[in-house]
Amino acid sequence: MSRIIIATELAPAAIGPYSQAVRAGNTVYFSGQIPLDPATGALVEGDIAEQTRRVFDNLTAVAQAAGGSLAQIVRVGIYVTDLANFATVNAVMAEYFQSPYPARSTIEVSALPKAAQVEVDAVMVLD
Repeated sequence: MSRIIIATELAPAAIGPYSQAVRAGNTVYFSGQIPLDPATGALVEGDIAEQTRRVFDNLTAVAQAAGGSLAQIVRVGIYVTDLANFATVNAVMAEYFQSPYPARSTIEVSALPKAAQVEVDAVMVLD
């Protein structure tokens, strides 16, 4: 099976040896997105809600570059540096997704790249 690399300037460039996303067949695997401004590459300032919105905006851009939308995401992995932010991350996610929601895990980690408070990866299946 061939792989198609997904890349868009509307989401931050990879900060390591990886792609923004890879399509294999009709499945798209997203790399983790942290709250970087795609124009500057800098971490967005603000609270966990602002950082989470930036992450989902970045994921939206990558989904569109792959020919899909967030509505086609089947799994989301969320990594936070403080589970006390769980309710806020849930509220922001609800701004971007509608029922039926994707499968999801939320995991607290000790640190994320560039001192981000949240990182999200995903899997999307194109119709």
